[in-house]
Amino acid sequence: MSIFLQENYKSLNSKGLHKSIDIKREEKYISSMKMKLSQISIILLIATAVFAGTFLEYFHGRSEGEDIRLEWKTREEVNLQHFKIERKTPQSAFAEITTVQPKGSNSSYSYLDQSTYKTSDMIFIYRLKIVDTNGQASYSNEVSVSHNVSGVKRTWGSIKAMFR
Repeated sequence: MSIFLQENYKSLNSKGLHKSIDIKREEKYISSMKMKLSQISIILLIATAVFAGTFLEYFHGRSEGEDIRLEWKTREEVNLQHFKIERKTPQSAFAEITTVQPKGSNSSYSYLDQSTYKTSDMIFIYRLKIVDTNGQASYSNEVSVSHNVSGVKRTWGSIKAMFR
């Protein structure tokens, strides 16, 4: 290299080349830290889902005549003891209405709530309590179902319930 180029290189090096190298190192460090944080987040998300005992694909409900149908599907069930279906209205707290035993991974579940005609409420909110074999519990998302049963059906349902 010529003496002129060597002197100019030394001049550039002393003025800004070190700074640009340091900036590039910092950018690489920040990028690697972002990647590590995202990996940790994914691991925590997976650990939370496994801790709950299952991976839920979906949980939804709909009004079906006099009743309300709840449906959900699991991907993987790990150490799952059971599901508890809980229901509330906007004016009340959650109460357990039934327990459903697990079927195994990749299962579809359906439950028909046949007791909604007995109340005068129009909106019901459901959730799944997911209990694992260690007794630890977690909850699904809440599902609201708007339900309207005619007064005639409600009265007839109450009469039938008296003779059961």
